Amino acid sequence: MAAGLLLLVCAGAALYSAEAQEPYNELPDNFKMGVDLAFEQLNSHTGVQHHFRFLKSVEKSEIESGFGVKYLYHHFYLKPTRCPKGTTESNPQRCPFRNDRVSECQREAFILHILKHQQHLYALYMFSIPPQPLMDCAVCYKTAADQIEADPKPYVHCIQRPRLTEEMRTTRMDHCKKMSYNSGAPTLLAVSTG
Repeated sequence: MAAGLLLLVCAGAALYSAEAQEPYNELPDNFKMGVDLAFEQLNSHTGVQHHFRFLKSVEKSEIESGFGVKYLYHHFYLKPTRCPKGTTESNPQRCPFRNDRVSECQREAFILHILKHQQHLYALYMFSIPPQPLMDCAVCYKTAADQIEADPKPYVHCIQRPRLTEEMRTTRMDHCKKMSYNSGAPTLLAVSTG
């Protein structure tokens, strides 16, 4: 019963996410520019084989310095799709997320089913494959008149989420804090917009 209920919840979550508005389109344009920087970096990396789409924001901050100058920080997740690298398609129906590995929800439902029936415990090993890793990205940059400025150089750091260490997180934050922004405003990471 519990496994069936969990499976129903998983199916409902999948249906909801399929019908949801594309999260990238919901971003303000100034934050889309930072996500686009991450896409450019991933597409230029030879080890990356798949196209990525924006999944969700983790943290955003924006400081207005006056005269159309803004300083932005954006921490977000990207997820690989079934489309090859270099694809410009962003439609989720034409270029869906890769779901070729077992999701956490599916794994829990299967484990409940196995434990309930106490058989084929070796099958648990098959479901020990981790879910498809997300790409964890952080960008910080300066804009003037709604265009990214070359100075200071925009900072882009993306890594598969399981490989992101606490030291890397600290380095990201320190880099964005140390960027030579002479705005006279609080540090970039002190103001959060969501």
